[in-house]
This record gives sequence, C-alpha cells and structure tokens, in this order.
Amino acid sequence: MLEPLLGSTNAERALLFVSTRSEGYASEIAKYYGTDLYGVQKQLEKLENGGVLASRTVGRTRLYSLSPRYTFLPELKALLDKALTFYPQEDQERLTTVRRRPRR
Repeated sequence: MLEPLLGSTNAERALLFVSTRSEGYASEIAKYYGTDLYGVQKQLEKLENGGVLASRTVGRTRLYSLSPRYTFLPELKALLDKALTFYPQEDQERLTTVRRRPRR
C-alpha cells in the first residue's frame, strides 16, 4: 500500500512492524513476513541512515525503533496507523498481537 511512496515493499513492512510493535529486529521481521533477511536488513539500514529509525544493541541483536528525533515522527505514525486500517482484520490482529514466551 505504501510501497510506491517508500520505494520498497520491505521498507513498508519494516516500518509498519516497528511502528505497531514499538521495536523489532531484522530476522523477526523477515520471519513474520516470510521474506528474505538480506532485503529487510538493507531497508532497516537505509531507514536508520536516513534518521527514520534508531537502533540499539541487546547482546548480539540489533533492535530497531522509530527515532524520537525524526522531524516528521507524528505524521509518519499517523500515516502508518492509517495504512494499517486498510489491511485485512486478521493481518491487523496478527501484527498488533505480540506473543513472546516468558522467561523461566
């Protein structure tokens, strides 16, 4: 849906995933959408270099989130939230439901 605007399906997927779940890492995003890891990594890197995303390292994992310093952050969040409403209901629920196993 936002692919023509963002230039890539993986960029749309990465932004939508990070926006709805507040953070994510490359292999998690690639596994969720069933796409190749390399394309997702390149888009995340491109978005981070552009200042849209910020990353931090937790162990060996690089977590990405929307950058609070991004000038158009409120507008971007509004656009992504609006785009999410046009996805099928089951995709919306699957994307917004965060299921992680608790620690022992």
